[in-house]
Amino acid sequence: MVTAVKVSKTWREIPQRYRLEANKCNNCGKIFFPPRLICSNCKSRDFAPIKLPKEGKIYSFTIIRTPSSEFKDYSPFAIAIIELDNGVKLMSQVVDCDFNDLEIGTRVKLVFRKIQEDGSSGIIAYGYKCVLVKS
Repeated sequence: MVTAVKVSKTWREIPQRYRLEANKCNNCGKIFFPPRLICSNCKSRDFAPIKLPKEGKIYSFTIIRTPSSEFKDYSPFAIAIIELDNGVKLMSQVVDCDFNDLEIGTRVKLVFRKIQEDGSSGIIAYGYKCVLVKS
């Protein structure tokens, strides 16, 4: 039982998953998400944590109609590469929309949601998904 508590605490404390934290190279300014230990641009190891913006636009997307077994109950669903307002790109599910409303360049915002439930154990994984920004 103690192990499960430690695992849950560990997952809650993953900065990039639950707080959208990246790191920024203090030498050249490049931002990495998820965080890295060495800058691929200048090879520096000097980083500062930064909070990513919660809005951006769809860079590319696809509709998943034949998912892996873990996500079969959610299909079909949209997955997109999102370019955040600071230029960082990440992949996210796009939810609560009609697939016909998805277009490259559409504004989105990240919202904290349930990602999946793990089988009979009932462990729930949370993270970010995107919703369309209403204009």
